[in-house]
Amino acid sequence: MSLRNCRNVKVLEVSPVGQSKTAGGFFELRLENPDWDGWKPGQFVMIRPASWELDMLWARPFSISSGDKASVSLLIQAVGRGTKRISELKAGDTVAMWGPLGNSFAVEPDIPTLLLAGGIGIAPFRGYVEQHPHPENLALFLAHRLPLDCYPYELLSKTVSSRCMLEAKPSDLDCIIDTMRELIREYADKGGLVLSCGPTPFMRTVQRFAGEFGARAQVSLENRMACGVGACLGCVTKDGEGHHVQVCTRGPVFWADKVEL
Repeated sequence: MSLRNCRNVKVLEVSPVGQSKTAGGFFELRLENPDWDGWKPGQFVMIRPASWELDMLWARPFSISSGDKASVSLLIQAVGRGTKRISELKAGDTVAMWGPLGNSFAVEPDIPTLLLAGGIGIAPFRGYVEQHPHPENLALFLAHRLPLDCYPYELLSKTVSSRCMLEAKPSDLDCIIDTMRELIREYADKGGLVLSCGPTPFMRTVQRFAGEFGARAQVSLENRMACGVGACLGCVTKDGEGHHVQVCTRGPVFWADKVEL
């Protein structure tokens, strides 16, 4: 990442998404495009509002959800002090942003590709669908806990074959896991590609079934990080050989058989 990719940008809009005005809700943060050369789905940015001053030192990482020549959009869930403060930003506020960071999801235009999203893990798949040259070869499965309209599911379902399941009670989780198992087996049998993003238990499930059926699968990790450029070592995980690697520079996307979860 060059220094020109570290920019102060203006907030264009902060919009609550769906029934998400309560704690744990979702919002879309739309920022000025800092004149990037381009970005790829799966990459992320680090942002730090200028208003934080010395109150909160560390920036926060977010997947790039969508973007064009005018703006960059991030889908964020307000779950902690930092994300809650970000949700209170106003149009015109200044945010330091650096990126795009990390690697991206594999794109194999003519190969059947399954997108597995766990909750907020749907965020990078909006951009993936928008940029994919043959979206008719994509299918989306979303497992979620909040109301469906908190996610860009309806938007994506207009373009790709989609299915969702709500986890409202413990027995729902068993149904979700069984469905993921069958989907991954189906795509393994037809030589497809499986891409996934979500919380760590969700990723472990994808990894387990991908190994069981020999599916080609990628997982996008959501490790905590402070710098995004490999310096702080706060996001370190182990690769398939047991070596420590930084998620921000070696990931966040890994082949499922090349990382420990």
